[in-house]
Amino acid sequence: MTTIDYTTLRRDIEDWARELGFQRVGISGIELDGDEAHLLGWLDAGFHGEMDYMARHGSKRSRPAELQPGTLRVLSARMDYAPPGIAGAWDVLGDGERAYVSRYALGRDYHKILRTRLQKLADRIAEATGPFGHRVFTDSAPVLEKALARNAGLGWIGKHTLLLNREAGSWFFLGEIYTDLPLPVDAPPSAHCGTCTRCIDVCPTQAIVAPYRLDARRCISYLTIELRGAIPEELRPLIGNRIFGCDDCQLVCPWNKFATPTPEADFVPRHGLQDATLAELFAWSEEDFLERTAGMAIRRTGYEGWLRNIAVALGNAPGTPTVLAALHSRENDASPLVREHVAWALRRHRADDSVTCVLE
Repeated sequence: MTTIDYTTLRRDIEDWARELGFQRVGISGIELDGDEAHLLGWLDAGFHGEMDYMARHGSKRSRPAELQPGTLRVLSARMDYAPPGIAGAWDVLGDGERAYVSRYALGRDYHKILRTRLQKLADRIAEATGPFGHRVFTDSAPVLEKALARNAGLGWIGKHTLLLNREAGSWFFLGEIYTDLPLPVDAPPSAHCGTCTRCIDVCPTQAIVAPYRLDARRCISYLTIELRGAIPEELRPLIGNRIFGCDDCQLVCPWNKFATPTPEADFVPRHGLQDATLAELFAWSEEDFLERTAGMAIRRTGYEGWLRNIAVALGNAPGTPTVLAALHSRENDASPLVREHVAWALRRHRADDSVTCVLE
């Protein structure tokens, strides 16, 4: 039987991962007691909203060996996704007639890309070691990926609850390989947020209720992607022109000045979505939506959710003829959910007109 030199294997894994397009890999153990307590407190507070899946799997999320029996180590991998010209995001947010889509969702859906690359990495490891116990994950199972990546030395968890890296900021995806190989583990880095509260201060809906504590029920990413029903009326004006996700806490973070554009062609924006107008996207038929979001994370919100989100953004937009015409075009939409949000948007514009008339 061949003896495996795990220290050498660890170095080889780094080389193979870079060849597959990962910027960094790290290895952690499976102890997550403190993070489990944090998760349970978060769930008890109801901060997960309608994301019942966050509680559905019990302790499997925080105990890797329960999810994948035999797991001794977790390999965490980072792949950068910041598209070129990411600074232009502020320009889009500042133009009420344009649609803001979270930068991670502008290109191809990352799930399949990372999962395929991670499986290739696992196959390469198997060539060196022989068959070994493992399972690949990319946001596809109950995994505390940020905590595991932190323990693997890939960064620290910032006050906005995202993972931060000194060389790459937060514009990256994470994926994992659970394995029974006793690889040498990395050490978690120190945190470097200091007294900075920019992410907390900038959040449009004040969803970051305390450092390291996010109330998803107020988070624009949750409201525009996870929530299936009506968006609470008191939060709609705060959403602005964000129609799929939100990046404000990342855009304002000082560490993201070190992020570099992704070398992955698959993450380059598609269909001009980086600066499309609300009116043109609101005019998409369901066939247009399905065709143009094929292979993209945007598909997750569904066509009805897509129109709901844009209706809210149009209600927050300047009351130009183009904006009003777009809203009127869907006053009688087949979806009660869409009609409700369109009616709200039109009432909002009428109220603005009334105030303008009084002031004049």
